Amino acid sequence: MDFSSRNGSSNAPLNSCSKVWVTFLTSAYVRATLRITPGNLSGPSTTRPATSKKRTSLPERLNTHQSYGWLRIVLGVQQRLPSLRETPIAFAHRGARAHAPENTLRAFSLAIALGATGLESDAWVTSDGHVVLDHDGIVRNGLRRRSIANVPRSEIPAHIPTFEEVVGEVGRERHFSLDIKDPNVVTVLASAVDRSGFDRDKLWLCSPDMEVLASCGESIRGAHLVHSVRFERIDGTLERHVATLDERGIRSLNMHHTDWNGGRVTLCHRFGVNAFAWDLQYEDHMRVALLMGMDAVYSDHTDMMMRVLTDVMVGPPDSR
Repeated sequence: MDFSSRNGSSNAPLNSCSKVWVTFLTSAYVRATLRITPGNLSGPSTTRPATSKKRTSLPERLNTHQSYGWLRIVLGVQQRLPSLRETPIAFAHRGARAHAPENTLRAFSLAIALGATGLESDAWVTSDGHVVLDHDGIVRNGLRRRSIANVPRSEIPAHIPTFEEVVGEVGRERHFSLDIKDPNVVTVLASAVDRSGFDRDKLWLCSPDMEVLASCGESIRGAHLVHSVRFERIDGTLERHVATLDERGIRSLNMHHTDWNGGRVTLCHRFGVNAFAWDLQYEDHMRVALLMGMDAVYSDHTDMMMRVLTDVMVGPPDSR
C-alpha cells in the first residue's frame, strides 16, 4: 500500500526520526538514568535495605541499563555515575589477605606491590601504650585467650605489627583506613601518627559509634571520619542520617556493598558525603560498585580490585 499521499514524502523521514527519539526517551534506560532526584523518579526505595538474599540486577543497582551500552558510544551517555573523588581509593582489606597472612607486614607490602592505593586494618592499644593492627584483638596462647588491651607489646605475637612498623615498611604515600575497635586507642594513635610522620589527610578513621568518631575528630584533627554501619541499623531515613553526618563533620559513610544502589550513592554525594563499600570479593560486585560512583572500595583480592578499577576508569585492555 502506498502511503506517500497521506504522509508526504518530505515529512516521512522527520516522522520516522521522531518515533525513534520518542521510543528512546520513554525507554527503561532513560527513565532509570533519571532516577537520581527526590520525587516520583527518585529510584530504588531508600527505606528498605538490600540484602544478600536477593541480588538486585545491574540496571537496578546502578539506575542505568547495561544492555544499552552501545548508546554510550553513539550518544556519549556517561555510564559511570559521578563520584566525589576523581579516582576511588582502593583499600586492601587487612592487606592482600587473599594472598598472604592478614594484618602482617608481608600482606601490607604485597598489597602495595599489587597497586593498592590504600590499606585497611583494625587498631588496638596494648597495655603499655602501643598501637597494633589486628582483627579481633585477642592474643591466643594454647587455650588461653587475652585481650590485647591487657597484654604488653613484648608479649604480642611477632606477626602482629604496630601502626608505626607498617608505615615504616610501606611508606607514607598510600591512604590508611583504620577501624577504631577500642576507644582508648584514639589518643595513643594520635601520638603514633605524629611520630611516624603519616599525613593525616590520608588517614580514614572508621567506627559505628558517632561518639568515638567525635573523639577521633578532636584528638586527630585533619583525619577523615567514616561512619561504618549496615543500612538496616540506620535510624530513620537515609537522608536524615546523611544530613546528621554532614552536620557532625563525618564526611564518609561506609556500608556493605549490598546496602548500596545508585540512588543512595547520589543522595550521599548531594550532601558532600563520600560513599564507601566493603566486602567486594568478586569482579561483578566490584564493577557494579565502581559504576555506581563509589568513592572507595575494600577487598581481600587486591589484584582483582586493581584490574577492575583500571577497566572501569581507563577501559579494558583492548580499548586502550
